[in-house]
Amino acid sequence: MATLEERVAYLEGQVNGFIGLQETLTRFEQRVDRRFEAVDRRLEAVDDKLSRQFQWLVGLQITMLLAVVGALLARS
Repeated sequence: MATLEERVAYLEGQVNGFIGLQETLTRFEQRVDRRFEAVDRRLEAVDDKLSRQFQWLVGLQITMLLAVVGALLARS
């Protein structure tokens, strides 16, 4: 049977291993958070670009509509 000191030493080793695991998980969580922040920034940039392109598209459609209406009115 193990002595009390051996048992305590074993438990201390287990606790130290658990603390190491917590630190590893904390570093991993920080890396994942940084990665998600980078992805968020990229998605915001894509959203801004699509918004600008949509505005151009609507502007062109309105211009074409006005040109067609103008041509129809000039014809009559």
